[in-house]
Amino acid sequence: MREPGLVVITGAPGSGRSTLLRRLQESFRGTVYAGGGLAMLRGVAALPLARALRVRLPVHDPALLSEAVRSRVRHGLLLIDDLQWADPLTVAALPAIAAHCRVAVTLRTPHRLPGDAEQTLRAAATVWLAAPPLTAPIAEAMIRQIAPAASPAAVADIVRRAGGVPLAVTALARRAATRRDAPAPDSDAEGSGLAYAVATALADLGRPARTAMAALGLLGRPAPAAMLGEGAAELAAAGLIEITSPAAGPVAGASATTSLAIPIATPVSPFVAEIAAGLLDPAERAALHRRLAGVVPPREAARHLAAAGAAQEAYTVAVEAAAGTPSSGDRAELLLLACDLPGVTASAEVRLAAAKAALVAGRPQACLRVLGDEKNPRPVDAASDPAAAVLRGEALLQTGAAPAARVAVEHVPDDAAPDIVGGRDRLRLLGVLGTDPAAAGVEEAQIRARHGDEPAHLGLRAALAAVRAANRAPGWEYGLATAAAAAGTGGDPLAARWSAWLLVETLTADGRLADAASAAATAGAACAADLAYSWQTRFLAAQLWCTALRGADLDQVTSRAGDLTDRTLPAIARGYAAAAVSLTEADGGLLASARGRLTEAGHGPAAPVVDWVAREAAWLDGQPEVALSAGSATSAGPLLDGLRQITANWAAHDTGGSPAAAGPPGLPVVAATVSAWATRSAEGFTAAAGQWHDVARREEVRSLLAAGLFDDQPDRAVPALLQAEKLAEEAGLVVLLGRARRALRRHAVRRDTRGRRAGDELTDRERDVLRLVAKGEPTRRIAGQLGISRETVETHIRAGMRKLGARTRTEAAALAMEALSLEGDT
Repeated sequence: MREPGLVVITGAPGSGRSTLLRRLQESFRGTVYAGGGLAMLRGVAALPLARALRVRLPVHDPALLSEAVRSRVRHGLLLIDDLQWADPLTVAALPAIAAHCRVAVTLRTPHRLPGDAEQTLRAAATVWLAAPPLTAPIAEAMIRQIAPAASPAAVADIVRRAGGVPLAVTALARRAATRRDAPAPDSDAEGSGLAYAVATALADLGRPARTAMAALGLLGRPAPAAMLGEGAAELAAAGLIEITSPAAGPVAGASATTSLAIPIATPVSPFVAEIAAGLLDPAERAALHRRLAGVVPPREAARHLAAAGAAQEAYTVAVEAAAGTPSSGDRAELLLLACDLPGVTASAEVRLAAAKAALVAGRPQACLRVLGDEKNPRPVDAASDPAAAVLRGEALLQTGAAPAARVAVEHVPDDAAPDIVGGRDRLRLLGVLGTDPAAAGVEEAQIRARHGDEPAHLGLRAALAAVRAANRAPGWEYGLATAAAAAGTGGDPLAARWSAWLLVETLTADGRLADAASAAATAGAACAADLAYSWQTRFLAAQLWCTALRGADLDQVTSRAGDLTDRTLPAIARGYAAAAVSLTEADGGLLASARGRLTEAGHGPAAPVVDWVAREAAWLDGQPEVALSAGSATSAGPLLDGLRQITANWAAHDTGGSPAAAGPPGLPVVAATVSAWATRSAEGFTAAAGQWHDVARREEVRSLLAAGLFDDQPDRAVPALLQAEKLAEEAGLVVLLGRARRALRRHAVRRDTRGRRAGDELTDRERDVLRLVAKGEPTRRIAGQLGISRETVETHIRAGMRKLGARTRTEAAALAMEALSLEGDT
C-alpha cells in the first residue's frame, strides 16, 4: 500500500474480511474513504464509491467516474467492502482508479460478479489475498474469553467445527457460554450474523454446490469428492471446502476393504456446513438424507433413513448393520436406535439383542428401557420370556440392586435353555451374596451339583469366583482374573467386565490399592478399544480413587478426576471421581471446594465412598462433630469400614470424647490402628504407621501424628512427629502438615521449614491464579477467566510453588491464601 495499486481480500462468509479492512483503516496514517456494496441496492450505479466519498458521482461515463474518484482520493486510501454486491460500473472503474490511488477491497466467495469481472480484477490487482483462518491457539483464546467454563473437550470441538472462521468461533463459544441446548443450525440466536451471511453466500452458488454443502453438514464428516457430485468443484473454488488426495487407505463411505487414494472433500468450517444443512426445508432435508443413505456405510445409513422419516427401512438397515459391527458400543447404538424408531415395533429377538448389547456397553438403564420398566410398560414374564427376565436381572445387578435381580429371575423354569438357566442361577447366587453372604454357601453347593465345579456358562463361573472372593478364599484373585479372561476369550464381554470390576472393587476393599489401580487401568484400556465408554469411565474413576487413597500423584489425580467429572458419567463413576478429587483437595487445604463437590455426588452405588470423604473433609476442616454424625451402617468393605472408624476416633479425640467403638475385625492394618486408639498406645500407632506405609501415605502420617500426640516422652514423640511432618510435606498433605507442626511446637521444636523465599513476592497475576486454584478451578477454567493460555497458568503455578516453598499446587494455593489473609488481601 506504499504505492498506488489494488489489493483484493477474499474469503468465505464469516472469515473476517470486513474486520481486516477496518483494521487497515485504523492503521493508515492519512485520509481514508470507506464504503461498500449493499445487497438490496446492488443495481444502483457507483453506489459503493458514492458511499465512500460522500458525494454524487458522474455515472454516465466510466472514464469521468474514475477521474472524479481519483481527484478526491489522491494520496489517501479507498476501501470498498463487499465488492460482491457492487454494480458493474464500480467494478469496471476500479482498475483505472487503482492506477493512481491506493485501493483495498473485500470480495466474498462465492460471488456473482458480472461477466469476466473477476478476471479483470485479477489482472489489475497488485495482490490477491485470502483472509487467513484463525490459528488454533488464537481460536482457543477467543473461546476461553467468551466461555470461560468450557471444558477442554468443548473447546477442542468448537475449534474443530469453526475451522478457523472467526464468526463461527464467536457463535459457537457464545452458545457454549450460555449452556443451553444447541438451537437449530439455521437460527441466529447469538446475534452473530453468521446464518445470514452463509445463506446469502449459498444463494450465489449453483444448486449442485448448495446441495453438496448441505450434504457435508448432514454427514458431519469429510467425504469423497465424487460423492458430492459436480458441486464439489464450485465449493472448492469458493473456498468453502478443501479437496485433498490422501495416501492410499480406507475411504469413508466405501467398503471396509476398499483401499484407494481418492480425493476427499473437507469443509473448511463444519459449522458453516451444518448451517447450510439447516437452511434446507423439511422436504429437501428428508430427500437429501435418503440420497445419502444410499452412498454411506450401513451404520450411517440407518440414521439417515431415520432422519428422512423412513422408519421401517431404518429399522431393517440398523439391525443388519448391528450384526456386522465389531464394537459393542456401536452395536448398542444401532440396536437401541432400531428399538426407538417411531411407528416401528421391534421384534422380540431385536429387543433382546438390544438389551444385551446395552449391558455389554455398560448401559443398564437403556437395557431396562428396552425390556420395559415401571415407566414403560412392556411386561417381562419370566416363565414365557425367560431370556428377557435374565437380561432384566443382569441390568438390575449392574445398577446395584442385587436383591431385585434375584427376584427378576425367580420364576425362570428349570427346563429353559442351558444358557438361560446358567444366567438364572448366576443371578440367584449373586442376589443371595448381596443380601446374606452367609447363605451363599448353600446356593453355591446347589449350583455346583447342577452345573459342575467348572460350569460351561461363563457368567456362572464368574459368579462362583465372586463367592470365593467374598469369602477371601485362597487364590480368589486368580479365580476372578481367570474368570474374566475366560469370559473375554469365550465371547462373553459382559461377564469379563463384571468380573474385572469385581476384582478392582475387592482389591480396593482389601487395601491393595496399587494392584487395584493396575487392574482398573488394564480393564479400562480394553473397554476403550471396544468403545464401551460407560465401563471405561467406571474403571478410570476407580483407578483415580485408588491413586488418591495411596497419596501418589495428587496433582495429577486432581486434574484428571476434575476433567472426568465435567463429562456425562454413570453414577458409580461420578461418585468415585468426585471422591478422588475431593480427597486430594481436602488434604491439600482446599476444603470449601472439596465439600462443594461432594454435595452433588452423594448418591448412587459409590455413596459409601463419598460419605467417608465428606466426613474426612469435615474433620480436616475443624468440624469433628460433623464427622461424628450418624451415617449409614451398611458395610463398605474392610478398608473403608476401617477408615470410617479411624476418622471417628480422630473426631472423638478432637471433641474430647471417648474412643469410637471398635467394629468387627477387618484388615490387619486397620485392626492395629483401631486397637491403638482403644489403648491410646504410642507404640501401637508407631507399629500401625509401618503397616500403612505401602497402603496409604496419609494414614501413615496420621498414625505417626497420633504416636507423637499420645507419647509422654519427648525423645520418642518428637521423632514420630518429625517423620509425620516430612511425609506430609512430601505428599502435599497440607492440613496434616499443619497439625504435625502444631504438635511439634508443643515440644518447643520450631523447625526451619521451607517457606517463602526471601525477596520473592508473588506477582499480582500469580496471586490471581492461586486464588482460582484455591477455589478448585482446573487449569482450563483459570485460563479462560484470566484470558491467558493453559501453559501460562501452569507457569504461574510453578512460580508460586517455588516462591512459597510448596510441593504441590494445592499446597501453594493454601499457603497463598494464608499469606493473603494475613496481609488483609482477601
